[in-house]
Amino acid sequence: MTLDSRATEIRAIFDRIAPVYDSFNDRLSLAQHRVWKQMAIKWSNAGPGDTCLDLCCGSGDLALMLARQVGTAGKVFGVDFSPQQLARALARMQNHYPAPPVTWVEADALNLPFPDNHFDCATMGYGLRNVTDIPRCLHELHRVLKPGAKAAILDFHRPSNPALRSFQQWYLDNIVVSTAKHFGLTEEYAYISPSLDKFPIGPEQVQLARQAGFATATHYQIAGGMMGVLAIAK
Repeated sequence: MTLDSRATEIRAIFDRIAPVYDSFNDRLSLAQHRVWKQMAIKWSNAGPGDTCLDLCCGSGDLALMLARQVGTAGKVFGVDFSPQQLARALARMQNHYPAPPVTWVEADALNLPFPDNHFDCATMGYGLRNVTDIPRCLHELHRVLKPGAKAAILDFHRPSNPALRSFQQWYLDNIVVSTAKHFGLTEEYAYISPSLDKFPIGPEQVQLARQAGFATATHYQIAGGMMGVLAIAK
């Protein structure tokens, strides 16, 4: 797996925050991230017996949720380029009995180690904003999905409402970064705001998905437009 310098920097960030990643997600979203992830699962149309991909799986939340959807007859592949996040995901899975049907794979989202037309559905949580080449990532996702398969991509979103946008920025600056500072992770969480400034808004994401070859693409704003789910189908 070959990564450029920017990707290497991002991977290092996610390696460093791995020990607190789950607790931070719960604390900073008031546990609402679990609701948003369930929405992504629903839009992915995952069902019993499916073979599913969770891209940029982090510590494994969405992959383990997918495992419950597909059951013992299904398969889930959780893919991430951060070995420390994958180690957390593996440790979490070992607390489940029977073991969920999840395989953890260290790989680059821009160069997936899977054949064409392989997956029945896919999810991606807070990953698209962090890849170094969004069009290429979407092309790779399109390549590995079966014809007609659906994917749901959950991520932060800049709200169009000025008041909500101001609140989001205040929250990032005064709650998220302030909390991270107590754990010596100021830099690691301060990156969220500039990454959002560069991240395509909903209609732009839809256009990029269309350009990648997806037959349908819809962006749903949630949490007042501070989060969004891009629902796409091949």
